[in-house]
Amino acid sequence: WAVGQVGAVWVAVVFGLVVLPSALGISLGISEAYMWVLVKTLEWATLRLQKGAKKKQPQMPRTPTANGIIERDETPMEKEIALLHRADFEFSHIFYFCRKGFEAIVEDEVTQRFSSEELLSWNLLTRTNVNFHYISLRLTIVWVIGVIVRYCILLPLRFTLAAIGITSMIVGTTVVGQLPNSSVKNYLSEVVHLTCSRIIVRALSGTIRYHNKENRPQKGGICVANHTSPIDAIILTNDGCYAMVGQVHGGLMGVIQRATVKACPHVWFERSEMKDRHLVTKRLREHVADKSKLPILIFPEGTCINNTSVMMFKKGSFEIGGTIYPVAIKYDPQFGDAFWNSSKYNIVSYLLRIMTSWAIVCNVWYLPPMVRKEDEDAVQFANRVRSAIARQGGLTELPWDGGLKRAKVKDTFKEEQQKNYSKMLVRNGSIG
Repeated sequence: WAVGQVGAVWVAVVFGLVVLPSALGISLGISEAYMWVLVKTLEWATLRLQKGAKKKQPQMPRTPTANGIIERDETPMEKEIALLHRADFEFSHIFYFCRKGFEAIVEDEVTQRFSSEELLSWNLLTRTNVNFHYISLRLTIVWVIGVIVRYCILLPLRFTLAAIGITSMIVGTTVVGQLPNSSVKNYLSEVVHLTCSRIIVRALSGTIRYHNKENRPQKGGICVANHTSPIDAIILTNDGCYAMVGQVHGGLMGVIQRATVKACPHVWFERSEMKDRHLVTKRLREHVADKSKLPILIFPEGTCINNTSVMMFKKGSFEIGGTIYPVAIKYDPQFGDAFWNSSKYNIVSYLLRIMTSWAIVCNVWYLPPMVRKEDEDAVQFANRVRSAIARQGGLTELPWDGGLKRAKVKDTFKEEQQKNYSKMLVRNGSIG
């Protein structure tokens, strides 16, 4: 009886202080106060680390350089080879290629994007710095208190909020889905999606800043964004409703998909259908052609990148036609690592890491809408949109396919690089 009474009080407090304000889109100032205390605590911890660095310099981690583990020359390869080969070919010229090969082995610019970004200062979560050592008793005590707060207070609270948000989403969309198609049904569907998304964002202690709201995606358009985490969709839905595109799943995700599609025109594909590119394109074109339907949300990279760069956009999203609404998402890793390394963590482990972090803090920029020019093909259009997102989010733009996260480099890519090397050698008079 006592346990049930405590549980009832807990649920009542959560509903009164978090769920209802979230559903109404208002704030009681609790999250703001929490973030203020958190920022001050991390600032104090950083100062303690800096003081400890002066006393124990050999024990402290080295500060990573802007280029990562190794220093790289910023000069383009063509100019470097042109400087090397002002005279006839010499055997020593091959060391240039040897150096480039060693750089690629030690730290290539692709695979490092599939692991968590290393922080410049410890955030009292994980020892992200290399060889972090004991600094002071006070810092250790604060870390222990942080562990207790995160696992004994925040985790139960966040789990409760997530359960309420997901359950409300399933029940709400199922009930709305029974209504006949009308403007009332569409309105209620958007209310359910927005309300439940706000509750789930509170479950992540999310602090999100939306910029340039006048550029928010409109109905009948396509919203494309860089991809860091499965929660990207929740982050965006917290400020507006979208039609999701993806593969049909089983388990809890499948239950959510089947419920939401009854109330909202999401586009879910079976595994066999996903392989049929023409069928996917046809379904998406039909959706975009209906200007009364919600904008489609697509992540053209096709996989999660660690929020330091934007990789190649798949051209399929840009062959559909219609207006593209680019969105740049940039997380602050100081408060929690939002990146999902699916090769290392399953979804349950990932969500546990997210819910035991300090908070999820990010900025979202809505960019001006873009349309395909007459002289552009789909690839050029995709690259132009990717460049705009990278510039706004302060992300590195990389031409590589995110599929390299799980696959080897294609032989055609290797041959293309070999051809480029040979052309540069011939052009600079080194061969012949």
